[in-house]
Amino acid sequence: GLIVPVGTWVLEEACRQAVRLRNQFPDRPPLAVTVNVSARQIAQVGFGDVVANALQSTGVSHGQIHLEITEGALMHDVSSAWAVLRQAKALGVKLALDDFGTGYSSLSYIRRFSLDMLKIDKSFIDGIDSSPEDRAIVEHVVGMADALGMKTVAEGVERPEQLAWLRRLGCRLAQGYTLSRPL
Repeated sequence: GLIVPVGTWVLEEACRQAVRLRNQFPDRPPLAVTVNVSARQIAQVGFGDVVANALQSTGVSHGQIHLEITEGALMHDVSSAWAVLRQAKALGVKLALDDFGTGYSSLSYIRRFSLDMLKIDKSFIDGIDSSPEDRAIVEHVVGMADALGMKTVAEGVERPEQLAWLRRLGCRLAQGYTLSRPL
């Protein structure tokens, strides 16, 4: 398949674009760029070197690149994922767990992988303005992430009411059509 070479190109291009944006707006803090990473990429022999080469060849700032990984990708091969992600963290890459709460969520894995960010799945955001249960889940995920030094991002925010609830619950980062179409 093409997922590995395309994924490498996407990572390299994201690094180039991050540098371009930093150079275009030098008076502003560097914009973070997030790249989705598949289970196949993480399992790829030498993926840590692919990340290192992309960072080094472009000169992107430390912390400007975030790798977004699904729970399923982490669980595919835990020991390999741990080694690769530890290498990425050592290079200054930030790690985000995508679709949190829908898969194999294990609190021990959240701690083990030294994640920087939890992305709360859209399924919990959909009912945040109408379901006390969804609100409670989001509130506790945000609280847990804060206590562990992680940020939270709400995915799929499509209504202003959802955004208002997220702010009340302490979730400061969000993505969805209420804020912007995908870029």
